[in-house]
Amino acid sequence: MRIGVLTGGGDCPGLNAVIRAVVRKGVTAYGHEFVGFRDGWKGPLEGLTKPLGIAEVRGILPRGGTILGSSRTNPFKIDGGVEKIKANLAEQGVDALVAIGGEDTLGVATKLHDLGVNVVGVPKTIDNDLNGTDYTFGFDTAVNIAMEAIDRLHTTAESHHRTLVVEVMGRHAGWIALHAGLAGGANVILLPERKFDVEQVATYVTKRFQVEYAPIVVVAEGAQPLDGQMVLHNQELDSFGHVRLGGIGQWLAEQIEEKTGKEARTVVLGHIQRGGTPTAFDRVLSTRFGLQAIDAVNEGDFGKMVALRGTDIVRIPLIEGTGELKTVPLERYEEAEVFFGN
Repeated sequence: MRIGVLTGGGDCPGLNAVIRAVVRKGVTAYGHEFVGFRDGWKGPLEGLTKPLGIAEVRGILPRGGTILGSSRTNPFKIDGGVEKIKANLAEQGVDALVAIGGEDTLGVATKLHDLGVNVVGVPKTIDNDLNGTDYTFGFDTAVNIAMEAIDRLHTTAESHHRTLVVEVMGRHAGWIALHAGLAGGANVILLPERKFDVEQVATYVTKRFQVEYAPIVVVAEGAQPLDGQMVLHNQELDSFGHVRLGGIGQWLAEQIEEKTGKEARTVVLGHIQRGGTPTAFDRVLSTRFGLQAIDAVNEGDFGKMVALRGTDIVRIPLIEGTGELKTVPLERYEEAEVFFGN
């Protein structure tokens, strides 16, 4: 069997570990042949390929990013896109695809499977917002990067008696903000799932200063104030209809400074959370996902996504993973509130 592999959407620590596991087991255990499609769905759309064998995946386990490249290409927004993909797969002699990506990449995979393309999905997102799986690889790395930043910011905030607002990624789901904020001892955590009261944030900040400690406020990029508007860089949309977020941290710092009279600064972690080597947890999870994905392809179990349930790797229908985002439940947020302002 000749199998295509692609990585789509935002880059993520652990992508290379999945590619490595798929290829190594696929070649050594099953005798399959592989071709890498470059730059997400742009690869099969335009016939952009690169060799993908044992030699090409040696040494890539600890590397961040993806050796195949990525993009946010949506073939369903391009005239004749699906037909081009089918034609290019046939020309390359590709019998099946392993698509590694988040909601957008796997959403395309779901539609293509419905149209007769043999696809198996592997869930990837630092946001941990895909349904059907307890965790996605890349999330643990992003949380650890954010936590380390918060640890470092505590000392400088206390030295200068100022508030530091840390803006982390999280468009619709605040998993990174919640976990990094709890692990880093933040004094306020603000998520997209629950609009926040700026006056209450100012109260928490003031309370923290009263005990002679400087506050750290962690805010997800998609968080919004009560009756407020999401802060945007611009109104432009990508091919999946997403706007570019950013700016909520700076806006919040200005509000805190105005309402408390204490200096406030902003740190935007941005793509630092995506880059660099994956944690041990993400390397192992990525590897296990890859091994299960190639098993599914070998068995002809298409239209499935591999997922983590407890400690087990299982297969679920692709639509279960992409039909609805997994957001932070209210009770999980309420657990964290006991620490706010203290």
